[in-house]
Amino acid sequence: MSLKPLTAVNCASLLQPGCSLLQLDGEVLLFGQKGWPKRSCPTGVFGVQLKHGNLKLKPISFSNDSCYLPPLRCPAVARLDPRDGYAESYLIHGGRTPNNEISASLYLLTLDSRGCNRKVTLRCQEKELVGELPGARYGHTISMVHSRGKRACVLFGGRSYMPPGERTTESWNSMIDCPPQVFLIDLEFGCCSAHTLSELSEGQSFHLAFAREDCVYFLGGHSLSSNSRPPRLFRLRVELLQGSPVLSCDALDTGTSISSAIISRTGPTHKYIILGGYQSDSQKRMECSTVVLDDKGIHIESLEAPKWTADISQSRTWFGGSMGEGTALIGVPTEGRSNQLDANYFYQVCFEGEGEGEGEEGTQGCSQESTDFEDSTPLEDSEELYFGREPHELEDSDGEGDTYNEEDEEDESQTGYWIKCCLGCQVDPNNWEPYYSTELHRPAMIFCSRGEGGHWVHAQCMELTETLLVRLSQGNSKYFCLDHGGLPRQEMTPPRPVLSIKRSPMKKVQHKKIAPSLKMTPAKKSFFRRLFE
Repeated sequence: MSLKPLTAVNCASLLQPGCSLLQLDGEVLLFGQKGWPKRSCPTGVFGVQLKHGNLKLKPISFSNDSCYLPPLRCPAVARLDPRDGYAESYLIHGGRTPNNEISASLYLLTLDSRGCNRKVTLRCQEKELVGELPGARYGHTISMVHSRGKRACVLFGGRSYMPPGERTTESWNSMIDCPPQVFLIDLEFGCCSAHTLSELSEGQSFHLAFAREDCVYFLGGHSLSSNSRPPRLFRLRVELLQGSPVLSCDALDTGTSISSAIISRTGPTHKYIILGGYQSDSQKRMECSTVVLDDKGIHIESLEAPKWTADISQSRTWFGGSMGEGTALIGVPTEGRSNQLDANYFYQVCFEGEGEGEGEEGTQGCSQESTDFEDSTPLEDSEELYFGREPHELEDSDGEGDTYNEEDEEDESQTGYWIKCCLGCQVDPNNWEPYYSTELHRPAMIFCSRGEGGHWVHAQCMELTETLLVRLSQGNSKYFCLDHGGLPRQEMTPPRPVLSIKRSPMKKVQHKKIAPSLKMTPAKKSFFRRLFE
């Protein structure tokens, strides 16, 4: 084995414990970035490129008919190889969002198209599930089994928040192990069924899972109830009969105390290398092992580990994942070194002579781990990155202009949704939760028209009711924040009120009686004039 350092070029802030590495059509993908997606890559999925010791990322786009895929830490990820007419794809279930919400959705990620310039477009679908649903969780595994010409997903383990009826103010964010149930999911119809087995009596998470045909092997794992990593190994056999499936479980005596390890498939089908992880709360697992699955069962043997550097040996935690057949990625925190700009060191591990054979038959190898220090033991599990097979090296024709550069992003501490809008700003991007029903992933904001050019403020900080907020967003009005009056003002001159005309009936004209005129001769007129004079 060999160990080579890597340099993350303008993308170190996106790599974090809990993200996953995927591979579709030879393209290496990073999923589960740190924080919410930004304008440069709204999908939150990046292509990974390793060249000349540099690690670079480039944004990946989704098709128009894709659903929204939030960035998820510690989800259960399973790779579905092309088989029986099904295309190469990935299943993603559960995981934690940047707001520490736990997802219960199941997503199917496939390749939609590839352009003439080799740019990849993905398609994401959310599968609708019915029946006995597994519920929201993270740190679990999902695998694919094949039996009697059928296929089904096997989901097991994980952690979640305490049930709503048991949560108190002190234990509101406390985590517990999910019940040790095995869930079978039919991808074609979305039907779920839960199965309880006597051999699986204790919940576990961040374990390793290996699948071959109708068998799934669960190795190691961490249990919160006993705060231990018992050396256990279970073999789960699933028979997909015409009526209802039949499940059987056996406890094997060749288990290992391990959690949060990296699985890399190498060489022939069903041959893997286990790298990294933890064997106790205060000790990393520095050894490596090979795992071979065949008709007789599972075979685990020790393997010579690479010569670790001082940074890796002395680090408290580490994380990483497989980068294809015979290659792995390891990330080590800098742990408070002020002279280091990046939060992690990155290394590439090459297993020399291990990846000569290539198998076509599909298998799934996945594991989970955690570095959530607030709700775990002093030395918690690291997060795993996922890959399937060796990626094709990206050519220079892909274009350096598409490479992600974190310096191009706006500083959201000064602009965007996470600004400090006022002295009493209540929005914290680290623990923000939706306040209005219209909010989903970002806080609602409203524009204050006072001042030079105006400025944006959070609606929650301005103590706006949801009704008033909706009314202001729909009308033509200017708003002034609490520091500038806190009242809406009409932006346009209101139209002049139109007074209704009262039409009263016209009165009939009454003709006045005119006195009859007397006809007099000029002589009579002269007589009367002289008489009155």
